[in-house]
Amino acid sequence: MVSIPIKTTLLVWKTGQGVTQPPGDVILTQGQTAKLNCTFSTTDPNRALFWYKQEVNSYPKFILTRSRYSANNSPEFVKDRFDAELKDSSVPLMIQDLHVCDSAVYYFTKWEVELSINNNNFST
Repeated sequence: MVSIPIKTTLLVWKTGQGVTQPPGDVILTQGQTAKLNCTFSTTDPNRALFWYKQEVNSYPKFILTRSRYSANNSPEFVKDRFDAELKDSSVPLMIQDLHVCDSAVYYFTKWEVELSINNNNFST
């Protein structure tokens, strides 16, 4: 069997927003299922959560996004193998039937809109 190292890292678009991930690497073997955990805190019911994959010497590739309105996967990352369920404060990434090419750094991030009204001017 071949060991497949998977590293998870946080990517936070807004400083100070609560996103946490267990430290360390996940080491599994080909054919197994990986569960990459991540939790978040927010008061925004319209949040969107994203997972990305970055291989060595490459740029991050979009895997999927989850929100209360939608569940979308990149065509390269089919739901049969890459899936995530949005829960109240987490959206764990499940990777079924691991392949050697799944060895990478996986990033989790969230996006939320803050709307502020100041002297009749709107900003996000």
